[in-house]
Amino acid sequence: MDVRRWLLMLLCALPAWSQAQEVPVVPGKVMLASEAWDDYTNADGSGLAWDVLRHVFEPVGITLQTRIEPYTRSVGLAQRGEVDGWVGSYRDEVKGVLYPHWNFDSDPIYALGLATSPIPSAATLGDYRLAWVRGYKYEAYLPHVRRFNQIQRRDGILPMLQHGRVDFYIDALTEARYILSQADVPSQFRLTHIIDLPLYVGFADTERGRALRTVFDQRMAVLVKSGELKPIFLRWKLPYPF
Repeated sequence: MDVRRWLLMLLCALPAWSQAQEVPVVPGKVMLASEAWDDYTNADGSGLAWDVLRHVFEPVGITLQTRIEPYTRSVGLAQRGEVDGWVGSYRDEVKGVLYPHWNFDSDPIYALGLATSPIPSAATLGDYRLAWVRGYKYEAYLPHVRRFNQIQRRDGILPMLQHGRVDFYIDALTEARYILSQADVPSQFRLTHIIDLPLYVGFADTERGRALRTVFDQRMAVLVKSGELKPIFLRWKLPYPF
């Protein structure tokens, strides 16, 4: 009788034990890779994106660790699980990684061209010869785009426009402004807003990545509702995307 009672108690306990084992253990740190973008993901750990992500993770005991790498290398590190994720992905840009429900920012995408050129729009970009940095895959998010070059670096873009090799250079506002600041006569060029693209953390498809994605979505839902992230965007003088 005692043996049967013991077996019955053990069988009743097994489902609860099994469910407990399925609860992911949240890591005490998150390692995120990113390209170095001025005032956004600076190498010293400062910048809007790092501040936002610190505010997401650190109040719940997850320390943010940053790693600066070129964009395509950051993606590869996340795909291989060598980091927990990378910063600045567009939705479903890369296969084999985990995307959260929430974005952490939006990327205002601009066209940089000569001031004498026609003013482009998302609907008319397909009429022009375009260029952008390799790896950004703007062709997937801009309608009707047909003619584009992917360049390795942001060097030499202004001469490329001046000599008519392309009609417009496409990039996020921060990078486009930086390029424009290098012009001897900035009034020769014009920046035109094209589209806003939500920005995501692409998490590694690992147990750690799944746990961190869950925490990220839970925290973002709270922070957006409370408006706690607004002062960070105000401090870095960038638009609040929520």
